[in-house]
Amino acid sequence: MTKIRIALCQMNVVDNKEENLKKATLMINQSIENNTDFIVLPEMFNCPYSNDKFIEYGEEEKTSETLLKISKLAGENNVYILAGSIPEKENNKLYNTSYLFDKDGEVIAKHRKMHLFDIDVKGKMTFKESDVLTAGDDITVADTEFGKIGIGICYDIRFPELARLMVQEGALVLFYPGAFNMTTGPAHWELLFKTRALDNQVYCIGVAPALNEDASYHSFGHSIITGPWGDVIAESDEKENLIISEIDLSEIKKIREELPLLKNKRKDLYEIVKK
Repeated sequence: MTKIRIALCQMNVVDNKEENLKKATLMINQSIENNTDFIVLPEMFNCPYSNDKFIEYGEEEKTSETLLKISKLAGENNVYILAGSIPEKENNKLYNTSYLFDKDGEVIAKHRKMHLFDIDVKGKMTFKESDVLTAGDDITVADTEFGKIGIGICYDIRFPELARLMVQEGALVLFYPGAFNMTTGPAHWELLFKTRALDNQVYCIGVAPALNEDASYHSFGHSIITGPWGDVIAESDEKENLIISEIDLSEIKKIREELPLLKNKRKDLYEIVKK
């Protein structure tokens, strides 16, 4: 199977876990009604994007109400679901973690955000995830019936080495659930997704929360699919929205034959290796 029908659930996240899970369920069910194969939720889809809320909403994997709900939806509807990310607690540490569920509702991959969002754009935006979150150490590539996919989270997309390592392990689609803000989003969001897709000749997909002007953190939204030619295949605005689009993995082989970037690398001079 080379064609994948993908749903991007750009949901409005509020300060109420029950309401967030209801909204995620609604958008997942709408996606299923539209015969999707793969459904993606945003970064921190069950939780406001705020350090104090990460602590308040944190869940342990084995007892997570959120993960149980997504698992059931995946298994009952025979669909892959990438559960954006949630604040995950383990051994007195807190992680920003994404879970991939297969069609049986089983977790087949989890990614802990590797690069924590610590920025200070003078007069515009300051945030320091490392005040409460611990960085993950694992590069995440999962096997699916469509082929291999890579998973990063938000700020991870700014590091081209990670994308290249996932592609070197065979990933054909790179997913980055993310929540860029109204400072970095307009400047860099689309540019980064186009660039990571073009550099590696893969599909690159970002799913964000909708802009909630009542929240302390304002998400840029603009959930996006970019293709191996570096083009934008689908993109939302900042409002709550469900994007459904089809990608064709056979395009990757075609474009790599026409423009053989990966073959033309000077492996005798440089390489990117995983430690």
